[in-house]
Amino acid sequence: MPNLGSILKDEIRRLARREIRSQVGVTKRAATQHRRDIAELKRLVKDLSKRVAFLESQEKRRVSKPIAEAPSGQVRFSARWLKAHREKVGLSATDYGRLVGVSGLTIYNWEGGKAKPRREKMAALAAIRGLGKKEALKRLEMMCG
Repeated sequence: MPNLGSILKDEIRRLARREIRSQVGVTKRAATQHRRDIAELKRLVKDLSKRVAFLESQEKRRVSKPIAEAPSGQVRFSARWLKAHREKVGLSATDYGRLVGVSGLTIYNWEGGKAKPRREKMAALAAIRGLGKKEALKRLEMMCG
C-alpha cells in the first residue's frame, strides 16, 4: 500500500505541473504578442523615417530656391528698416547676412548707412522682407545644415 506522504507528493507535483503549464502558455502568448508589437513599431518607425526624410528634402528644396531678381526700380532700401527687421527676427548680423548672401560686416555697414546694397542683393533683401522669426530661423537652419 502506497504511503500517504508519497500520494500527497505526487498530487502536489501533478497540480504544480498543471499550474506551470498554464502559466507558460500565458507567458508564451504574451511573448508572441510582444514580438508582434515590436515588429509593428519597427515598421512604423521605418515609414515615419521615410516621411521625415521626404519632408526635409522638400523643405530644403523650397528654402534653397533661387531668389527671383526684382527690377531695382521697384525695390527701395532703408537702413532703419533693415536694422528693425533684423532685430524683429532676432538674428545676429552674421546670421542675417547668411540669409541675404553677404557678411555680417556688410549688414552693419548697410544698417549704419555707410554703404548701400547692390542690385542683386536688393533682390535678396526683398525676398526676405516678409519673413517672420520662425521662417527666418528655419531657412537659416536649412542653409547651414
